[in-house]
Amino acid sequence: MNSALAAVIGLTLSIILIIRKLSPVYSLILGAVVGGLLSGWGLEMTVSHMITGVKDITPAIVRIIAAGILTGMLVKTGAATTIAKSIIRALGERYVFLALALSAMILTCMGVFIDVAVITIAPIAIITGSRLGLSRTRLLLAMVGGGKCGNIISPNPNTIIAAENFDAPLSSVMMAGIVPAVIGLIITVFVIVPLIPKGDMMREEVGVKEEENLPALWRSLLGPVVTIALLALRPICGVVIDPMIALPVGGVVGIIATGHIKKSAECISYGLEKMSGIAILLVGTGTLAGIIKASAIKDVLVGMLSQWSNGGTFMAPISGALMSAATASTTAGATIASASFADAIVAAGVAAIWGAAMINAGATVLDHLPHGSFFHATGGSVGMNVKERLRLIPYETLVGIVLAVGSVVAYMILG
Repeated sequence: MNSALAAVIGLTLSIILIIRKLSPVYSLILGAVVGGLLSGWGLEMTVSHMITGVKDITPAIVRIIAAGILTGMLVKTGAATTIAKSIIRALGERYVFLALALSAMILTCMGVFIDVAVITIAPIAIITGSRLGLSRTRLLLAMVGGGKCGNIISPNPNTIIAAENFDAPLSSVMMAGIVPAVIGLIITVFVIVPLIPKGDMMREEVGVKEEENLPALWRSLLGPVVTIALLALRPICGVVIDPMIALPVGGVVGIIATGHIKKSAECISYGLEKMSGIAILLVGTGTLAGIIKASAIKDVLVGMLSQWSNGGTFMAPISGALMSAATASTTAGATIASASFADAIVAAGVAAIWGAAMINAGATVLDHLPHGSFFHATGGSVGMNVKERLRLIPYETLVGIVLAVGSVVAYMILG
């Protein structure tokens, strides 16, 4: 059987198994095995390609685990809540949707997972929405949309893995996403959110309580600022501080600055728990990426897109979007797409930094589908049932499309 078709069958099998609630990791591994065997490679060569795929992303996995300290600090010290509250307080109730979106964007761009960012801000959104009688769906879209914008300029796993697979500086990939992120934020708040009907008004605060004894804003910001400053040294003055160092250093500085040294173990444990789940998922995605990379599927895509004047450019966001749809995960989508197609995209003449940035943006297009945890975690944060949460998917997809298109346009103008 043609290896491209075999890889597609393996990927399809993984999707079906994930939708059927089988462990995503084992679903991806099983899909990789089936794809390799159908390619006619035999068991030994199939396993070899799978292991190669995992080896390729191992450096990124190590950096992602190191990032857990920063994530744990932001969440467990209350720094993330302080930042969100400060933004919402500064903009006021008149601009509540902008405030929620901007809060989610800033938290994710500082290294908080997008679902954790939404869950952190949700209690504030519920209290404000109940007082003003705002639409629950609009409130959630503002937070999700802002989180997606921040996710393409963050030191989060999806950006780390894309940068690693393209051998591009993480800080440069983050900066390449700034223009589409800002455009995406504006369009989300002022165009897409108003498209949602005003029904589903919130009338009760459903017992939500505000957190107390939070750290001051400057203390909350110090850790993320140190991390970003360390990462920025490379493009600014050529001093290379690896993310494996910059991310945990920022976390440690944040723990000290917020006065929660006694919570150090709790912060680290929480961050490690969050990152461990991602790391294990990446092992599964690595096996499937190894099969896809070894197959002829990238050649098929190159052949299809070669008729376009900018075929290589479009390959990046399209592959990111397709893989995020398959896995319902920004990280897994960016992993498979970048590990499988990075060489082909660079060979087509696309700069590595922009290839990583466009795949990262493309991975936000369909990462919110129901077979992923993000769909359920964000819906639950504002008390939505599955039927209500499903209505949000077209609007979330539109946000992702804006980011992907914005990234392509930014590359064509700036790249």
